[in-house]
Amino acid sequence: MNDLPQPELSVVIPVFNEEASLGPLHEELLAALSDYTYEIIYVDDGSSDNSFGVLTDIQKKSGVVRLIRFRRNFGQTAAMSAGFKYARGKVIIPMDADGQNDPAEIPKLLKKLDQGYDIVSGWRKERKDNPVTRTLPSRIANWCIGKITGVRLHDYGCTLKAYRAESLKQIRLYGEMHRFIPALARWGGEKVAEVVVNHRPRTTGKTKYGLSRTFKVVLDLITIKFLASFSTKPIHIFGGLGFLCFLGSFLAGLTVVIMKLAVNFSMNRNPLLVISMMLMTASIQFVLMGLLAEIMVRTYHESQDRATYIIETFLEPEDPTA
Repeated sequence: MNDLPQPELSVVIPVFNEEASLGPLHEELLAALSDYTYEIIYVDDGSSDNSFGVLTDIQKKSGVVRLIRFRRNFGQTAAMSAGFKYARGKVIIPMDADGQNDPAEIPKLLKKLDQGYDIVSGWRKERKDNPVTRTLPSRIANWCIGKITGVRLHDYGCTLKAYRAESLKQIRLYGEMHRFIPALARWGGEKVAEVVVNHRPRTTGKTKYGLSRTFKVVLDLITIKFLASFSTKPIHIFGGLGFLCFLGSFLAGLTVVIMKLAVNFSMNRNPLLVISMMLMTASIQFVLMGLLAEIMVRTYHESQDRATYIIETFLEPEDPTA
């Protein structure tokens, strides 16, 4: 790779089948970033249209564009993870490729960042999306995320954010977890703020998101909560469940004995005896699962260093001084 000087900003843009919006978006970016030193990293997430061809032309004509192409579609989180990994700027700014995020809002994010924050998240206060399939589920998801993580933002789903590069170094992304970065960073002690940003209606292509994504977000939220609270001590949650099962088994068994002594009810015909045995078995299994999870967690933290994507092409500017 070329030994390029470090820019102030790295703009990371995941792309999936957005050929019509890429040209106008790039022109807007050039205008919005004219007062900064910057690079733009486009990550083609296995597009099936001519997005990569459009991006290749843009990359050849510009001295600030770096282009990554995945072998297949790995998802937005993987695309952002790749962009973050190769970004060299002091501040990293992800945004969507569909033109709904306004590049003119970037200086507003940077101004807030200069007030001492590590992450500034955009808030699409007036969203230009379908209120039933996009806006309402998003509001419900934002409320749930804030309630469970304790980090309350109005709009976790807004891709347009500004991160100090060091805030992303210790964060690994999986599933749909890019939206949870502010919560993960806040748990690590980073300062997070939110500013209202302009949101524009989609004029080209079609949305890649629907109600099905809300279900995926809920599952990832459960994972995030588990990782935040028990990722280094899974025996605590499995052991706790095991204790509850043991307590239920003890109470059910005690009831069986009392019923036998008090009213001479047959223990063999008492369904509580079966329940007691099942809960005791579950108790032992939960404890063993906790021990196995402890071993797996230690193995993971000591050896995990595998990316969640495969890069097919990586294009750099030819002229480092351009």
